[in-house]
Amino acid sequence: MTVTDTNSWTGIRTELLRRIHDRIWQPGERIPHEADLAEEFGCARTTVNRALRDLAESGLVVRKRRAGTRVALNPPQRATLTIPIIREEVEALGRKYRHSLLERDLRPLPPMLHGAFQVSLGADVLFLKTLHFADDRPYAFEERYINLEAAPTAREETFARISANEWLVHNAPYSHGDISLFALNADETLSRKLDTTPGTALFAIERITWAGGVPITHVRLIFAPGYRMRTEI
Repeated sequence: MTVTDTNSWTGIRTELLRRIHDRIWQPGERIPHEADLAEEFGCARTTVNRALRDLAESGLVVRKRRAGTRVALNPPQRATLTIPIIREEVEALGRKYRHSLLERDLRPLPPMLHGAFQVSLGADVLFLKTLHFADDRPYAFEERYINLEAAPTAREETFARISANEWLVHNAPYSHGDISLFALNADETLSRKLDTTPGTALFAIERITWAGGVPITHVRLIFAPGYRMRTEI
């Protein structure tokens, strides 16, 4: 865990979650006091408190006044989905990865997203279009909006060397997300980008990630024919 990680409650939450999942802290075991964790991580006690509150809301720990915080004996079973880095996904298939940034500009959030991806009134978001390749063949087409209030340093990033997908995973820790999986048929534009014929069925993902109550990014990923999603439960 890096010093940067401990500056945010989400980074501390990730480390506490790792200790629970790796059974460093066993079910039912009392975990260290907030003050002790704050000293360990070199942060304010309120930062640790925020991380523990989030874990309690998820049912992973039980907090009782004067009794401290314990790892839940029977935590709820919830499906989790780690956001994949597309470069790593392609390279794991034994193929060569590259990406091409097709568009990058600042613009108002489109009205169709106002209800689901709420940013400050009048604030511009960063809009990106990216095409990901595997062995120089189209792998996925990405359209993304980034909330610059949640990830302000994205304003200076060109995303030519590193894709927004990979940059955000490393630089904008998220607490939770909303995801939709669906199929669509390729139109003329998508068929050209993904090197297929119009009408071909394609797999698509729409995802919003959040840091607490603040939206970080909205992305739509559309994959070339033959794509399969794999995850573990």
